[in-house]
Formats: sequence, C-alpha cells, structure tokens
Amino acid sequence: MIPMMVEILLTTGTDESRSELTELVERFVMRLNGRQTIYQMIRLTEEIKRRGGSPLDPLDYKRQYHDLLWQQVGRRVEAVQEGQLTADEMTVPGARDLLSQLRDQGIVLYLASGTDLTYVAREVTVLGLDHFFESRVYGAVDDYKTFSKAMVIRRMIDEAKFDPAEIIGFGDGFVEIEEVKRVGGTAVGVASNESTRQGIDHWKRDRLIRAGADLIIGDYRCREELQKTLGFS
Repeated sequence: MIPMMVEILLTTGTDESRSELTELVERFVMRLNGRQTIYQMIRLTEEIKRRGGSPLDPLDYKRQYHDLLWQQVGRRVEAVQEGQLTADEMTVPGARDLLSQLRDQGIVLYLASGTDLTYVAREVTVLGLDHFFESRVYGAVDDYKTFSKAMVIRRMIDEAKFDPAEIIGFGDGFVEIEEVKRVGGTAVGVASNESTRQGIDHWKRDRLIRAGADLIIGDYRCREELQKTLGFS
C-alpha cells in the first residue's frame, strides 16, 4: 500500500522527496491500520488535493491496491491450496491451538477485518479457520459506512447479549484496540514479528501501547499463560 501511494503522490509534481513522502504515508497508513482500506484511500485523495492534483474516487484506489495485494496474497493462497505451504505457516504461531482452546471452553469467536470481506472469507477458508467463526466473519464492503469494527462489537453486545467487560479483543491495529477499550473490554495487542515469526516487533508494540492495549504478545505460543492472565483458563 505505502509504495503505491508514494508513487501516486510523486505524480502530483510535489517537490517532496520519495523518502519524505514515504514517511508521511507510513504515518497515516499505520494510524488508520485496522479500519477499512477505503479510509486510507480517502486520506490519499486528500493528500493529492493538497498538492494540487485531481484524485480519482477513493474506491478506484482501493481496487487498484487490492489488485496489487492479490498478486502477492493470491500466490500464497494458491501455495496453501496446492500443498506447497502449510496453513500454519501462513498464520501467527499458536493461533490455531488458541482458537481450539477458546472454542472448546464455549467462548464465542468473532473475526473482523478492514480488508474486503470477499478476500477475508476466502483466506479464512483456505487456512481452515472458518469453522471457529462460522458465520461471524466480517470485512469491508464498498458501502463502507455500513461496516466498522465498532459496529461488529455493538452487534456482539446487542445480539449475543455480551457484557462489554467480557469482550477480549486480539489485534495488531490501532482501531480494534481502541474500540475494544471504548466499550470496557480487554485488548491484547499482537506485536508479531512477521519476518522471523518469533519475538516482538517493537515498533508495533509501541503503537499498540499508545492505542491502549492492556497486554502485548508476539504470538500465541504463550496461550496457557495468556489464558491464566486473562482469567478464562
């Protein structure tokens, strides 16, 4: 996403350097991480206008981004489907075991993503995680005002009769941490190191703490300690 936005902003004729634009884009993309992709594209159009450009509709930029993203993600999905990669290689370590334990304890699981629902549903199915969530998988839609993570949390409270204090959210985005905390739930920030698949990404950690995370983990290998800490073991 960031390289695509930088290239687009460079076409406005701005006198900013590539590194300056990269720093700018990184800041607003990461601040909006966890919200629907369209909001990052809306911000892109605002930055284009500030530089005297005439932007396309944010939906056009979102589709352009998803085309680029699927070139990468699609190859991974196909690799899992063809047996070249295992599903667990494409998930945060320990995630499947934690989901199994939570389900076996009768905890209702929801998944909400800022990525378009079409992509989210396919990836969850290919990874063999769909049975944990059943119909409770939510993602972005073109009519973006009809979906948000805050709306999903409100649905959990209203339809499933959850006490907000019983909600525990896991995520690596600012938005889900803020929204879980807003209703009085417990927010676990997942500062995973995606390149090494172990340890903590300290840049993510700092951002998640600023968002209000109650607890920071690098992955789910610590699930026994995690369950004891959160009080549902």
